[in-house]
Amino acid sequence: MASSSSSRQLLHLLVVATSDEAAVPLIPAFAEADKACEFQRIGTPAALRAALRDQPWDAVLYIPGVSSLSMQAAVRQIEESGFDLPLIVIAGPGDERGTQRAMKAGARDVIDADRLERLIPAVDREVREARHRADHRAALEMLNESQARFDALASNLPGMLFHLRRDAEGEFRFLFVSEGCQKLFGLKQQDLLASASRLFDAFDAEKRKSLENALRESAAKGTLLNWEGHTRGRTRHKWINLRSTPHRFDSGAVEWRGMATNITESKESEAELRGSRQQLAELSTHLEAAKEEERERISRDIHDELGSILVFLKIEAAHLASKLPEGADRLREKAHSIESLLDQAMGTVNRVVRELRPGILKEFGLPAAIESQAEDFSQRFGIPCRVQCDEEAIEPEPETSLALFRIAQEALTNIAKHAHASLVVMRLRRERGNILLEIRDNGRGISDADMLKPKSFGLRGIRERVLSLAGEFSIGPAEHGGTHIILRVPERAGVEPPSEEELQRNLF
Repeated sequence: MASSSSSRQLLHLLVVATSDEAAVPLIPAFAEADKACEFQRIGTPAALRAALRDQPWDAVLYIPGVSSLSMQAAVRQIEESGFDLPLIVIAGPGDERGTQRAMKAGARDVIDADRLERLIPAVDREVREARHRADHRAALEMLNESQARFDALASNLPGMLFHLRRDAEGEFRFLFVSEGCQKLFGLKQQDLLASASRLFDAFDAEKRKSLENALRESAAKGTLLNWEGHTRGRTRHKWINLRSTPHRFDSGAVEWRGMATNITESKESEAELRGSRQQLAELSTHLEAAKEEERERISRDIHDELGSILVFLKIEAAHLASKLPEGADRLREKAHSIESLLDQAMGTVNRVVRELRPGILKEFGLPAAIESQAEDFSQRFGIPCRVQCDEEAIEPEPETSLALFRIAQEALTNIAKHAHASLVVMRLRRERGNILLEIRDNGRGISDADMLKPKSFGLRGIRERVLSLAGEFSIGPAEHGGTHIILRVPERAGVEPPSEEELQRNLF
């Protein structure tokens, strides 16, 4: 099959068609758009497998009629190959049923064969989005690899595993300690099993009291025990970290199964770790800035190009309808239908542009932007979304406003996809120098397994945005069903966020 090449970036397009002749009409469309392309026509499952194996492709163009390779089979092969490769179908004129089948099969877009001028923008869009997704995945993989290295460092610290029990009378005893107690405390296993007080005696009076208070608070509130203190010593102190989640029994007893580790070296290397975390934060901030730039560019392209085209088409359609002779009722009805579809398309374009580039955020502020977003959500998905805002004069820094807007946007997207909710409530308020944003729905709720899914990029993105602003983020089941998201970020840079304890205490 023919191909074109130039010094411009070359597009590699795989064409599924019955013959070269069937695919030939595609070439002029790309040539007229001054696109440098390389085409390969295939028509069998084996040929598709070979093509996917031999070289990377930018997109697949499918022309129906290939009996041996259905759209469903083509989509399935592409998915099995592991490539994020968009498939665009070239449908026959007026083939609405074929269009529906194509979209159901997994096609990214369907282009009318009589309107191939739409093919180029569709290919450009899908190729651009696929490359953006690839960049995003690569960035996330980098972040995940960094996090994995950090987790591996933490999990391999030498220390002592323990199972500590406090009975209803307040007496402590070890049910299990590992051999690491000898190196960590200079105590034998049998000594600690015989008397838990030997561990407390390893610390001076002040640190012993601090440990006892930490255990008491962990038992009373059911919160994580994460205590640090240094042992007694004539020369160099040894820093110890005790970490465990309590388990409370009806009898009043409490047990901790956790680990005691020597963090002396980690204490000395905290500066290095802080530097690594700062680098991760800077990378995350850079990625978000790049995404916003891309969103703004795409929104401009959609608004300036596609929006203008739709307006022109609307004018032309109205003009043609006015020129129809009397008695052409059917044609006039068809023309009105086209105008209605163009109105819908223009509405969709405006909505997409608002989502990509929230101009209302810059002009009217965060509360107005969130309210507008909630209204769009309700209209689009038919799910009522109420916004509660105690005051309109909530004006955080621009970076914070944009982050909160995107967080709300991502949360609503997740609700629409997964929650099966019939009501969403968003609450925005100022509280002691911080901005509080709460989002609740009455859907199916979220489980721990949902939050731990490796592909929960939406939640991960929200968490990273909040952390980059030195804020706090919490998500879990709502009191009366559904999911409850709460986050707080400093209204101004340099303001210390509330503690986790304060955050949980103020959940409603």
